[in-house]
Amino acid sequence: MQEIELQVPYEDMLKAGMHFGRKKTVYNPLMSRYVFTIRDGICIIDLLKTQAQLKNSIEFLKSILAKGGLVLFVGLTKQSVDSTKELAEALNMPYVVDRWLGGTLTNYKVINSRVKKLEELEKATKSGELDKYTKKERMMFNKELQKMSVHFEGLKKLIRMPDAVFVSSLKESSLPVKEAKRMGVKTLGITNTDSNPDDMDYVIPANDRSKKSVDLIMETIKNELVANNK
Repeated sequence: MQEIELQVPYEDMLKAGMHFGRKKTVYNPLMSRYVFTIRDGICIIDLLKTQAQLKNSIEFLKSILAKGGLVLFVGLTKQSVDSTKELAEALNMPYVVDRWLGGTLTNYKVINSRVKKLEELEKATKSGELDKYTKKERMMFNKELQKMSVHFEGLKKLIRMPDAVFVSSLKESSLPVKEAKRMGVKTLGITNTDSNPDDMDYVIPANDRSKKSVDLIMETIKNELVANNK
């Protein structure tokens, strides 16, 4: 496997506010290995360690993709919805944004059956199969279709248990991380100073509350993996 030379300009990371952690009052001491200092009551993340951890995470993802593996991307914060979806789609991978449905991994068969129902409804709509129903019934079908699309559109590519789950914020993704661990699935993602880094296999210490910070990380991952996945 080729060594990845990851180049995220330090200045760009600073501009994105990637180094700003959380207040000392909500600081998790286990994140001390990634904290450079505490300034004005705010934890300042060591961006050199962020660089190293981002590189490790990308190498891990690259190894999964090289084997034809499946990665589920999860972005449950408003600042990560767009970039998470873009990253997953660029890699042709499944994703969950906005809301995690309990049991997505631990009750996979039930979730998968709902995805299949969505696909059947879409097919029936396109083929004109629903034309035989009354206008009111068709409206009900369309309403159900729209509702299901919100929850299951990103899961169409989750054809089996994923090899890894990537989360845009460990703090906001405790449920998917818990389900992944229970199913023996590797976990990785962005981790702020208020989280327990031992909860995941690979952590990227960074500001998960800044859209610029999250976007820069996602863009870097996308550029590295798409280039190597062609």
